Amino acid sequence: MSKAGHEDDELGEVFLDESDIIHEVDVDEEDLPDADDDDAGITEEPDDSIHIFTGHTGELYAVACSPTDPVLVATGGSDDRGFLWKIGHADWASELQGHTDSVSSLAFSSDGQLLASGGFDGLVKIWDTSGNLKCTLEGPGGGIEWVRWHPKGHLILSGSEDCTVWLWNADNRRCLNVFSGHGASVTCGDFTPDGKTICTGSDDATLRIWNPRSVESIHVVRGHPYHTEGLTCLSISSDSTFAVTGSKDGSVHIVNITTGKVVSSWPSQSSSTEGDPESIECVSFSPNFPWAVSGGMDGNLTIWDVQHSSPRFICNHEEGVTCLAWLGASKFLATGCCDGRIRLWNCLSGECVETLKGHEHAIQSVSVSSNLEFLVSVSIDGTARVFEIRDFH
Repeated sequence: MSKAGHEDDELGEVFLDESDIIHEVDVDEEDLPDADDDDAGITEEPDDSIHIFTGHTGELYAVACSPTDPVLVATGGSDDRGFLWKIGHADWASELQGHTDSVSSLAFSSDGQLLASGGFDGLVKIWDTSGNLKCTLEGPGGGIEWVRWHPKGHLILSGSEDCTVWLWNADNRRCLNVFSGHGASVTCGDFTPDGKTICTGSDDATLRIWNPRSVESIHVVRGHPYHTEGLTCLSISSDSTFAVTGSKDGSVHIVNITTGKVVSSWPSQSSSTEGDPESIECVSFSPNFPWAVSGGMDGNLTIWDVQHSSPRFICNHEEGVTCLAWLGASKFLATGCCDGRIRLWNCLSGECVETLKGHEHAIQSVSVSSNLEFLVSVSIDGTARVFEIRDFH
């Protein structure tokens, strides 16, 4: 205890004896900041973002930019909520309430009029662009993995953990079809851009190609030379001819949708001596070049030459690549990474042309505004951030 030299003197000297010592710390002189060093102490990482949305109270999983309103954004996460908000309008936000578990997926209809949210509660909810609930679509017996709109109308497709795929008409709330056949969670899926076919990938290591009207499974792609572990992601070429898929097994394959045949196979890029292969987390066809791209937990973005079935470039990241997005129909691609950074790549040269900083933890999803001026990212740090990308068209 400290002892006051003069108890009746409030400003008396204070003495400490050895018994007052709680803890001793050795300080190395080299560790002491220089008094004249402006950067002494903690140096904060620069924040390149122009807008931060902080309405959520947990990790964020999903982001979607409106295809018609360049400032309208939807985000969702582990706080069981979605939000609609506007870039540059800090006073405008609309909370999407009603999910009872994490909001795992978001998608705007192609005309920009409706937003679909999928939750781990097994519900798909349809909202207008002001955030008013239009309807709740029920049926799946497990969490919703993804939601996708038909390219030409208000039909909504979703894949569930209960092995099923559901198709509804969002205008009249009718369930049109249920696609059954997968043996595990349906982790990825989409309509072909012409709207005539549905492709779905599952944790059962198969790709199924469906007729949306007859619910017939036209092709089931499985076994050698296809994936040996569950699919994680897929993308369909703009001409509706090919699907590219990625898997937990670290491989990437391209399938001819018409024939159901595997036409290209790219095995895991990490060697077998490194143990189990690192999962591929994201794939996409270039909208304007004969390329496909894949990103994985091995930290690599691979840009594939589809015509020659070979890698053009392997672009290294410090940590795993979780998501990617093309900047319109350009040669530029954005990757989101476990290190909390977004990197912009020139896929013609294989160079990283910009690194965008600001997030403190892994990026989970990225989306590009309809005017190609903004990139919006969401992270497990609980924030959504907006970055300017108008120089990269």
